[in-house]
Amino acid sequence: MYLLDIHSLFNKAAIYCTKNIYCIYQYKEAGEVVLSQNFIIHNSHDVKYREPFGAVSCGADVTLRVEANTRLTINSAKLVLIEDNGAERHIDMQLEQQQDEKHLYVTRQTVLQEPGLLWYYFKLNIDGVDYFYGNNSNAYGGIGHIAHHIPVYYQITVFEKAAKVPSWYKDAVIYQIFVDRFFNGNEDGKILNLRNNSFLYSSWEDTPCYIKDRDTGEILKWDFFGGNLLGVIKKLDYLKDLGINTIYLNPVFDSPSSHKYDTSDYKSIDKMFGDNEIFRRLCEEAKAKGMSIILDGVFSHTGSDSIYFNRYGSYNTLGAYQSKESPYYSWYRFHDHPHSYECWWGIDNMPNINEMNPDYRRYIISDEDSVIKYWIKQGIKGWRLDVADELPDEFIKELKAAMQQQDPESILIGEVWEDASNKISYGSRRRYLLGEELDSVMNYPFRSIMMDYILSWKSAEQANAAMMSLKENYPPHNFYANMNLIGTHDVPRILTILGEAPAEEALSYKQKSEYKLDDEKRRLAISRLKLMSLIQMTFPGVPSIYYGDEAGVEGHRDPLNRKTYPWGKEDTELLEWYKKLIAARHKYSCLSTGDFIPLYARDTVYAYLRIINNEKDAFGEYRKNSTAVVILNRSKHDNEKIEINLKPWLDSGCLIDILSNNEYLLKEGILNIELKPLEGKIFICKGSTHNE
Repeated sequence: MYLLDIHSLFNKAAIYCTKNIYCIYQYKEAGEVVLSQNFIIHNSHDVKYREPFGAVSCGADVTLRVEANTRLTINSAKLVLIEDNGAERHIDMQLEQQQDEKHLYVTRQTVLQEPGLLWYYFKLNIDGVDYFYGNNSNAYGGIGHIAHHIPVYYQITVFEKAAKVPSWYKDAVIYQIFVDRFFNGNEDGKILNLRNNSFLYSSWEDTPCYIKDRDTGEILKWDFFGGNLLGVIKKLDYLKDLGINTIYLNPVFDSPSSHKYDTSDYKSIDKMFGDNEIFRRLCEEAKAKGMSIILDGVFSHTGSDSIYFNRYGSYNTLGAYQSKESPYYSWYRFHDHPHSYECWWGIDNMPNINEMNPDYRRYIISDEDSVIKYWIKQGIKGWRLDVADELPDEFIKELKAAMQQQDPESILIGEVWEDASNKISYGSRRRYLLGEELDSVMNYPFRSIMMDYILSWKSAEQANAAMMSLKENYPPHNFYANMNLIGTHDVPRILTILGEAPAEEALSYKQKSEYKLDDEKRRLAISRLKLMSLIQMTFPGVPSIYYGDEAGVEGHRDPLNRKTYPWGKEDTELLEWYKKLIAARHKYSCLSTGDFIPLYARDTVYAYLRIINNEKDAFGEYRKNSTAVVILNRSKHDNEKIEINLKPWLDSGCLIDILSNNEYLLKEGILNIELKPLEGKIFICKGSTHNE
């Protein structure tokens, strides 16, 4: 060991080296101190420093440690705990271990007795100088930063002890369907009940477009292709063959628009899609094939052309727009009745709802024949909440309780675009994942992280850090229930992005509508999508496929991302790839609920382990033993040779690449592998048992 300490001589600088750590700090004239990263260390992803890892249940004990490497005098080491209400505690830490310059301080704390978020950082006084240690600038957890002021906090999520997600859902593979664009099930191709003043495309293969007012941007005529629920029923065998066991339908209730997010009647299927009886048939036939149906619930607003608002007199009800005596008047927020009212994002055909209105809550949630209960009785297995950020926590909590009462195995998914564990919306910290609200959220962060990695916008190290942040912040049952999506109706088609299409803002609408990837860019996009879907099908969470992504559909944002499914013109190579991946996920239980352990994350290569040992999965539930190693190289041009140490989990034996059926021998737990550009592999340990 080499040591140089000149702090006491010059009071200017101190430098020391050990075998594994090199640290330097320097006092500037103004008193500011510049420190190396390793002078103080805490790693929230390492159980040496924080145990247990990640979110904990109410009343659990958490052990926290911080390490200081110095020969200077450490006067104190404190843990600072902050509750979400601002309450703060400064807790003295005890010296647990000292070896030469290494000082390890520890404290064991009981977390909150009620669900909430707990934050922390460390404060050390060394030779009379206060040093703070907190989270890194991205707030990703893991190794943090030294600071000379209050740092970024680390997060501990504290959730209800009894919180759990139905087991069936963690094994789900979701398929999202925009009904009008999926399939017309009528034998003669007849369009059901086309509304007045609508636009019907002459060909199923036409490109969607909106007919808008040039000055206001208001849509003058809604466009339709004629897909319906009978079409979904007729394609259940296709979905079954693909490996789908859960169908998420974009809104299907009565509505004048093609997107149906402006509900006219929550208890009636749109007549262009069929009727309530056909919907019940869909639920029954899907169930017979082992599939569950999830509906889109749009409860933050209704349509202005609805039985509730009735702005245009289309219905024989007394709507809120028509009279203050309407039974629905108190549902809405009028500024000056009837013409001025609060709208969703200022769009006047979507008047906002006061969700906490008792009459509205009874209608949607608590009445015996409420909207929530009615459709569960018809056979659905869950709801996806549109714009969950705009629904009060109390509303979501009450809705969840009603679902549980009607069907304890039902599932509630929320549309949340950010980290749902610490989301703030409209000035309030949301309580989505604390145990009484959402089971799952649309995992847009997963999509962003994977796109950044696949498109070389961020390194594998950065992608892994972002993924580990979600694993750390989410309660385990929510992390494994995340709706891991690549495409949806709200984002451009994934192939268009992965093919490096020109930025949308650089194109006119005509250019966007006519744009198609050339052969070279499409080959690149498909190769990238194969990698991205490989991650999707092998990562903790529930994969969700947006209809047509598996068939190679392209398109920029709405309405171009809502093209019809290309029946008979699918990209068969891509489709077979999806079938193979989904089959693997169903076959090996470790790919759904096995522990997730990062193995390698460097530059272009990312590798991780999914494992079930001793017939217990990540939740302690019985599953047959299985082990998978997933490795990807996102480089477009370079082969990558890597060496991975699997000895803590696998010592010797044979790994089978299930995508090529090639076998690889382990020697003393070391896997040496060379990956081609844009290549991914799923290795299964020979002897892994399959799901029954």
